[in-house]
Amino acid sequence: MGICWSDRSKSLSPPKGLTRFKSKRGDGEHSHISSSKVSSASIPVTPRSEDEILQCSNLKNFSFNELRTATRNFRPDSVVGEGGFGSVFKGWIDEHSLTPTKAGTGLVIAVKRLNRDGVQGHKEWLAEINYLGQLSHPNLVKLIGYCFEDDHRLLVYEFMQKGSAENHLFRRSSHFRPLSWNVRMKIALDAARGLAFLHNSDAKVIYRDFKTSNILLDANYDAKLSDFGLARDGPIGDQSHVSTKIMGTHGYAAPEYLATGHLTAKSDVYSFGVVLLELLSGRRALDKNRPTGEHNLVDWAKPYLINKHKIRRIMDNRLEGHYGLGQAQRAANLAFLCLATDPKYRPTMNEVVTSLEQLQKPSEVLRSEREGHNGQSNGRTKKT
Repeated sequence: MGICWSDRSKSLSPPKGLTRFKSKRGDGEHSHISSSKVSSASIPVTPRSEDEILQCSNLKNFSFNELRTATRNFRPDSVVGEGGFGSVFKGWIDEHSLTPTKAGTGLVIAVKRLNRDGVQGHKEWLAEINYLGQLSHPNLVKLIGYCFEDDHRLLVYEFMQKGSAENHLFRRSSHFRPLSWNVRMKIALDAARGLAFLHNSDAKVIYRDFKTSNILLDANYDAKLSDFGLARDGPIGDQSHVSTKIMGTHGYAAPEYLATGHLTAKSDVYSFGVVLLELLSGRRALDKNRPTGEHNLVDWAKPYLINKHKIRRIMDNRLEGHYGLGQAQRAANLAFLCLATDPKYRPTMNEVVTSLEQLQKPSEVLRSEREGHNGQSNGRTKKT
């Protein structure tokens, strides 16, 4: 696979005011942020033409008629998701030829059809192809192909049977049973591995829009990151950050990024901390229906995260206490570290993955390992 990553160029722009807009994602309203605040630092851009990006991808170029057939003419009962981009339809194609098949046969796909009047436009559509057309990892949703025909913009993904983590955490429905502690920690680990891969890849990609609605689950609750429309190339050389428009979702974006427009991998780490907190508490990052003082999840929960006597106050009642208190404390402490106001005190995503891997082990195994390690240390001490 050829490497077709974008070059960098310098750009200057005067600061402008912060703007807000809302778009429907999943089952709720998400307040998104957008600003053109930039500094004189170099800004990653994609100077390549559309043709160059499309030619670099390892994707199938579907015709509009093929996708219309695969989705049964985009029938309303085929809709599996709605968002600021438009609608997502369920469809079927042959696993080998990738041609449309009869409903219920072949490979199940999700077809995202860009709404021409939506808040996500051609640039985000192209960014999806730019990244997912070149990157492959078990914890990134697989992009199979795209359609670029007349004014039609569509993307074709593998179908994720369980939908988004957001729905399972926050939607009250018989279709969405409360997630168990083990499943929540598995989702956290899978998502962390996806982010770590992006940060460690040759491209050093910053995801920029990490949130529960962008974490999709397959039939086995394996989690994969989706929606790369806001992803950006990370800093290169001796650069410490990328200066860019402030984009993302309120409640998830790192404070230093909101204040300066300086984007780093640690911005994603902060967002991960917010999501981990959502997994622990079953609360949304922002929820104005909560009592005064509890609207912002991070502000409300942070004082409890490192107090072992108060940790139960933030835990989701739907867990019904079915979790190890020690594991909950370690997960809460990890969230606290990820949410550090100063980004230099946040862990890397590799360190987050290591911590979460330890949390997958039963408490008695961890206890045995610690006791074994302490015994070895004591033995060495006695011999010295």
